[in-house]
Amino acid sequence: MPVTAAQPGSVPVTAAQPSSVPVEERATLREEVVERERRRFGGFKFGSAFFGWLTATGTGVILTALLAAAGTALGLGVTDGQTDLDESETTTIGIVGAIALVVVLLVAYFCGGYVAGRMARFDGVKQGLAVWLWAVIIAIVVAVIGAIAGSQFNILANLDSFPRIPIDEGALTVTGIITAVVLAGASLVGALLGGAAGMRFHRRVDRAGLGR
Repeated sequence: MPVTAAQPGSVPVTAAQPSSVPVEERATLREEVVERERRRFGGFKFGSAFFGWLTATGTGVILTALLAAAGTALGLGVTDGQTDLDESETTTIGIVGAIALVVVLLVAYFCGGYVAGRMARFDGVKQGLAVWLWAVIIAIVVAVIGAIAGSQFNILANLDSFPRIPIDEGALTVTGIITAVVLAGASLVGALLGGAAGMRFHRRVDRAGLGR
């Protein structure tokens, strides 16, 4: 151990040693509490996701009806006696309709994911995914029932206000398939973002109640 030079008649003094100790990183009380709760109550909550799907469906119906009413008020789709549209007009109407449907589904499933995330409190992204899975499962069930029992039992097709893929199910084209994939992606992204937003509300509540 190094020592300082001693003066005559004095006691040798030991050199000062570094006394800094690395600060141990540990979770705060809030983080520990939230983690314990998440382990106990986290994961997929398909009950909450079902209500999120109902919210997404209702929101989609309302937004579609509002868009249809706005289109009628603005005179969109009125052909002034024309029975046929040229190719450019048909393409424009198809593009505008597809964009409008993407926006409707994005907003509707954001609302659905938000409701599921708020209800479940944890794992908001998983709740949003569960909302989207409910939509896929129910669409498949309805399609199977319609194929077996007849088109009159295709509930989604008979519901005029419901946002549907703007293609004829009997004649799928490349454009129709691409549109379907884009719409599915938009609804999935909306549900995931909504679920994360709904969960963040509870994290803000935790910070207010438990501190940092």
